[in-house]
Amino acid sequence: MAVAAALFATSMPSLATEAVPLAIKGYDPVAYFTTGSPTRGLPEIEYEWDEHRYLFASAEHRELFKADPVRYAPEFGNFCAMALALGELDEANPENWLISDGKLYIFGKPAPMGPALFQQDLAANIAKANQNRALLQGH
Repeated sequence: MAVAAALFATSMPSLATEAVPLAIKGYDPVAYFTTGSPTRGLPEIEYEWDEHRYLFASAEHRELFKADPVRYAPEFGNFCAMALALGELDEANPENWLISDGKLYIFGKPAPMGPALFQQDLAANIAKANQNRALLQGH
């Protein structure tokens, strides 16, 4: 019985880990830049930053992120960049993404609704998304 309890206890995520939300559904933010594709991170390779837990496909990716998280983290966190530009607060799907001017944006919908639409007027959409994010999140 003690062995079963020990196994159960070690397989359970810690309460501290559960209290910190998972960033971009567990996808590796560095992989978008290094491999050019959405890649799921591994639970054993994580790093907490900006009140979120980021997962990485490799320890090397985690170290790159730790050295410059602002470079690799999505611009609007877990939110769809296009939805924010339209005044909506929608969760993004990490499979729908865009890198522009060295920044990662993720979207709730695939092209043409997400990345392609956002790129049509990139500067204005970024400005609107930043303004709306502050309003929608009450900051």
